[in-house]
Parts: sequence; structure tokens; C-alpha cells
Amino acid sequence: MSIVNSPNQTILARATVALETYSAPPLDETLYSLDPKDAVVFKTFSGISDDQLLKEHILHVQAQAYKVVPYPCIHRFSFLRMEISEVPGYSDMLKLGREREDAILLDVGCCFGTDARRIAFDGFPAKSIVGTDLKAGEPDDKICNVHYHLNPFIEFFELGHDLFRSTPATFPAHFVSGDIFDPSMLSIFPPDAVPDTPTPDLSHLASLNPLQGRVSIIHANKFFHLFNEERQLHLARALAGLLSPIPGSMICGAGVGGYHKGIFTLGRFSEEFTIFCHSLETWIAMWDGEVFKKGSVKVEARLVDYSDNNGMDTPTYKFLMWSVTRL
Repeated sequence: MSIVNSPNQTILARATVALETYSAPPLDETLYSLDPKDAVVFKTFSGISDDQLLKEHILHVQAQAYKVVPYPCIHRFSFLRMEISEVPGYSDMLKLGREREDAILLDVGCCFGTDARRIAFDGFPAKSIVGTDLKAGEPDDKICNVHYHLNPFIEFFELGHDLFRSTPATFPAHFVSGDIFDPSMLSIFPPDAVPDTPTPDLSHLASLNPLQGRVSIIHANKFFHLFNEERQLHLARALAGLLSPIPGSMICGAGVGGYHKGIFTLGRFSEEFTIFCHSLETWIAMWDGEVFKKGSVKVEARLVDYSDNNGMDTPTYKFLMWSVTRL
């Protein structure tokens, strides 16, 4: 299967169309793995201290989510990994949350909100966190070209409340659903422009556009590599327009990368799909020169090994960990 880039109208039109030629693999409990440092966060939020009971709870929510949208990340338990703490500049992110008045963190492609829980656990105010993703009932055929009969009323963030046994009262982060390539959701805003409107009420956001020029931290984990080179540049420019012009504001994340820029073929569940990857050099050049004025940001990036045997025919590949900080 190939990563395609059909417009939002096609996504919505196909939202209830099943593709009979594809069969999602059955869930496999033996793939379950929870890092001890992440387990602390799960236990704290859920109130489940027993390891076996916690596992049973997670398996139950996984099964519910898989019926809604059988993404590979749900099948192989990748949603349990709180990778936000591993990106460059994580300590600076926490410092911004403590010290900057009205600091806002945007988690792009947040899925269950796992990373949002991690940074809230470490001290970033939950009420200042905004997550965004497609509705679970709106499958993104830009990603996998596979469509399912889905429940259009269930969203990832709601499943996240089930996963962590939280409520909007106990975890007051906010969620905005929509296609980030739809201008009504997020349009291009000059990265150096200063917003001239009042700070919006985060609890009433219907799109990301009111946040333009106001977000202190943007986190985009395993997101950019879902799209081709042209769309990655568009996405970078759109997110740059959301970033606050105050020095220290940052965009960060992680995703598949390579030693050389290009299109690569990966295998999963005996199927192949193509993916566009930046190299360290081209990734840095995109942000420092194409998206932002050259010399106006500091880009930190590194390639690390990332082992994922759960369903991967090519079990080990390089991961690009990165951050872009305004100077």
C-alpha cells in the first residue's frame, strides 16, 4: 500500500467505505510492552497500581480502539510509548510551561494523548495543552489508502480518557479535530507576524487558526513522515505560523529519517508502503532557510536506532529526533 495525498473531501467521502481487499491482523497480546518509566505515568493517571490489572485494562481499551480504527500503532502498542521526553530540548519545554505566562503546547497527531500525559505529569499545565488529530471516524487515506466502517462519534482523545481513566475535569487538556491540510483548520500565517487579537479560549477552539502566533511549543511525533516532500514543507510552514515569535518558542518531534533524503520502501504485515524521508542535512535546511529566515532558529537533530519488531518486516530503521527553537 502507498502513502497517497488525496484532499480532505475524498477523506470524508470515503469515511464509511470498507476496502474488502485488506484485512487487519488480529490483536496479539504477546506484543504488549510497557516501559517502567511510562508505567509510572499510566499508574498515576489511571489509579491502577497492579501491573497485571493495568495490562488487562490497556488490552481492553486497545481492543475497543482497534474496532474503531485498526491502525498499526494500536496493534503493536506504539501508543504506549511516551517519546516526547526524548526529543531535544525537553527540559526547555518544561521550563516554558513553568515560567512563560499563557504558554500553550500543541500536540499534533496526538492520537490518545499519551505524550500530553507525559509532559503534564512532568509539570506542564494540562489546561494549557491542546491536542489535534483526525476524528477516528475520518480515516486519513493520505496515510494508508485503507478505509473501514468506523464509528464517527468516537475520537482518539475520548479513547485517551478511557485509557487513562481520566475526565475533562481531572485532565483539562483540550482537543481539536480536523484535517490539518484544510485551510479552515490551519491556514498559512507568516512565521514572523505578531498576532493582533486576544488570546483565544482554548476550551472553545473549533480550528487551529485562532492559535496563529500564540503557541509556545508544538510537538509533532511520528507525523511528518506520513506525507510526501511537498506536504511536509507545507506542514512545516503552517506549523511555523502557529509558533509564538518570542525567543525560546519551539517545534519538536520525531519520525523516520535516513542518511540520505529520498523515498524508501518499508514492509509491514507482508505489505509494502513507500515513505519520504529527510536526511539530517535536508531537514535542518528546510527549517533554517526555507521555513524560517536563515539564522533565526536553532535546529537540533540526530538520527537514532529505533527497533520495532511488532509487525515490521524491516524491524530496525533510523529515527530522526529534532527540535527547532526561535532565537
